[in-house]
Amino acid sequence: SPENVISVSIVEDDESLRSIYASWIENAEDFKLLSQYDNGQRASEGIPADRPDVVLSDINLPGLNGVECVRKLKLELPKIQFVIITVYEDSDRIFNALEAGATGYLLKQTPREELLSALREVHQGGSPMSSGIARKVVQCFRKPASTHEENELSQLSKREEEVLELLARGFLCKEISAELGISTHTVDT
Repeated sequence: SPENVISVSIVEDDESLRSIYASWIENAEDFKLLSQYDNGQRASEGIPADRPDVVLSDINLPGLNGVECVRKLKLELPKIQFVIITVYEDSDRIFNALEAGATGYLLKQTPREELLSALREVHQGGSPMSSGIARKVVQCFRKPASTHEENELSQLSKREEEVLELLARGFLCKEISAELGISTHTVDT
């Protein structure tokens, strides 16, 4: 597909939601909808042949859940970016998804333009998250580490904390780079 067109596969078991996302993507000129799946098993079998740039996946799928589906596909196809879209805001699910290889995490009430811009952002190397999700991520970093967990989480630099704080407030990577006067590459890192 042309350089500037982002190809997308959707994995969502709710038929009405799936058709809404599909129409959003089909009607956006810089996107191409490659495929749609209603469960994780079919997605994990079909997506390697589709080779999308980005996969938009629900977390709560029948059979193979969204996290396991991402984990399986990410190992096979490390270049694909996965954006989880979900109703769940609990930290465990968020971290499981990110740890499995998802790069973005959005809530289902995300409006059309915000969803499309998140897909663009993840394709350009960003890590889009609904601001409530980003805030939870920040709070987890801030928890006082038990002596047992004196790990890298408690050793964030001042700059890394500033970046997380801005992410939590819903800023985009490029806005953060402008705000802090650092490159978008540094923000992503």
